[in-house]
Amino acid sequence: MLIYTGAITIFFVIAAATGTAIFFSSLLTHYIESDAFRVAMENETAKGLHFPSGRYAPIQRTGSLTAGSESFQASNGEKALRSLDARGITAEFNPWGLFLRQWRFDNVRVQSGDVELQIYEATPEKVRSKPWFSFFLPNRVYLERIESEQVNVTWRFRGERAGFLGTQLLITPHARDFEYVATGGTLKMALVPDLYLRRGNFLITKTLLTIYDVDLATGRVRPTGGLAPDSHSEGSIHGQGNAGVGKDKSVDFKANFDSVPIRTWLPPKWKEHLSGSAFGEIHWTGENPKLESSSGEGFLRVRDGRIDNLAFLEKLAEVTRNKSFEHLELNDCSLGLAWRYPKIDIKDIAIEEKGKFRIEGAISIERRSLHGAIRLGLAHQYLDWLPNAEEVFNRERSGYLWTTMHLSGTIDEPKQDLSPRIIELFKESPGAYLGLLFRQFEDWLKKAFSD
Repeated sequence: MLIYTGAITIFFVIAAATGTAIFFSSLLTHYIESDAFRVAMENETAKGLHFPSGRYAPIQRTGSLTAGSESFQASNGEKALRSLDARGITAEFNPWGLFLRQWRFDNVRVQSGDVELQIYEATPEKVRSKPWFSFFLPNRVYLERIESEQVNVTWRFRGERAGFLGTQLLITPHARDFEYVATGGTLKMALVPDLYLRRGNFLITKTLLTIYDVDLATGRVRPTGGLAPDSHSEGSIHGQGNAGVGKDKSVDFKANFDSVPIRTWLPPKWKEHLSGSAFGEIHWTGENPKLESSSGEGFLRVRDGRIDNLAFLEKLAEVTRNKSFEHLELNDCSLGLAWRYPKIDIKDIAIEEKGKFRIEGAISIERRSLHGAIRLGLAHQYLDWLPNAEEVFNRERSGYLWTTMHLSGTIDEPKQDLSPRIIELFKESPGAYLGLLFRQFEDWLKKAFSD
């Protein structure tokens, strides 16, 4: 975004430097529209934006105090900008700024553009010497207002293109820096569903990126595919924070979310099984943006949660001969999060369908290793299938019989100690075990003959 500012600034500074006194002459018009002037502009713009080279389309004077170019393109950037493609560039020069030793531009417009960002290591810039007569020239560029109707600001994330696409951008001065307001467009990024940008307000200085507020909506999916702008969507995500861009690269970011459909965030194989709306907040901090230095905390609550047609639940319904286990409607579903790389603690877990079951406990994951203890409570009527159930579910509280299940293994191959204890109960009651087998055989026969 800062690129547009730099490109237009360099473009018009040289034009104004030729002297306001002859600005209105046809001679100046001829010079501004010449190839020699265009090449000079390309070199100066590329140097100012830290590109090895750049290319302007033919430059035209469009009015007594305005000029423009159809495009400017550059690639292989050495600093924050990897590439730049700005289209439809126009600007209006204000000669009164010369009395304040300013190159002043009241209105700069970029019709559309594409900017690709990259991570780089900051290095001190060389101080260039100035000619003796620079004392008599304006020493500052002042831009009153820069607008762009449609900008794509992108970067690489997990090997894929990510960024804000099709956003409207307004840039205004903030002391010697610039404030940016982006409206509309879509955020596309790996691991995150498409989000609609209602508004984003940013301040970029030499040492700090400040996000005053970014307001994202879940949007709605068009029948033909893609995300349709929906500023009135119930689901929303708000964020604010800052990130160092100088020697200090620390990050501090907070976000809260409200009525966000969880189905859009799930892997494809889970979308048909889980539904509900998520509420909560998250706080991320780190010495730098890298995951390895991150830490934070947050909490999540799901409203109107529902679980349907999971293979595990279907098997549980078959074993207990209770079809209600195939569809669970959650009256309570919440948890807390805390992490300090590489460890994640999932705590204060509470999942319940009242009158049927409740789950409480905590889980820790460290480098894919799994640890934790889960307390499982079931209502009396849902344990009729289990012989001597009180030997395993040996505590009663809040209308449930409870047992504790310990977790181990990895997230790819989790292990738990509840199944072996239930199997032992069936070994002690062969009759109950045979009854279970006959019920499964009976269900199999019914299904086979009905098919």
